[in-house]
Amino acid sequence: MIQVDIPAAVRTVFGKGESRRLRIDKKTPAVVYSKGEEALALQFDEATLYKDLLFIHGRNAVISLDIEGDSAEKRHVLVREIQKDPVQEKVLHIDFQEIDLDRPRKFKVDLRLTGVAKGVDMGGDLTVSKYSVVLQGCPLDVPDEIIADITSLERGGEGLSCGDLAIPENVKMLDNPATICAVVV
Repeated sequence: MIQVDIPAAVRTVFGKGESRRLRIDKKTPAVVYSKGEEALALQFDEATLYKDLLFIHGRNAVISLDIEGDSAEKRHVLVREIQKDPVQEKVLHIDFQEIDLDRPRKFKVDLRLTGVAKGVDMGGDLTVSKYSVVLQGCPLDVPDEIIADITSLERGGEGLSCGDLAIPENVKMLDNPATICAVVV
């Protein structure tokens, strides 16, 4: 899984008007939610945050927040929600969820098929029925994507199943191993 460090600062101003002032000053307001604790209000530099969010967009990523003015040295979080302005495409607000890196969680991981199947070269059609799988494991152990080579798939063969996918040892596949991901017909 991707890990990104983003600098932040504790936010001391609240409300709609103060949030607008922050955005005028090129800062983005955010909140970190943590189980059983009070939410922590933050502010980010707009340009740095936007660049980092573009890098992790659509991927599983653990974000390490270096928070200026916070008692915790680092907080490890996942993006929970991003609020954007639909016209200007600016980030208005972000909600983060603090996580424990040693506690297993469920993640939806993309499946990337590489190569050209033998059966396709012989006139068959590749049918992909699964583009992602659900894995459970500690956040840093779960891969960003699973890459599967389909060059050995033949026309009318069994296909590629979830059980055929290579996943790390300390990660558990939650999908049925017999489920077909891709087949050549």
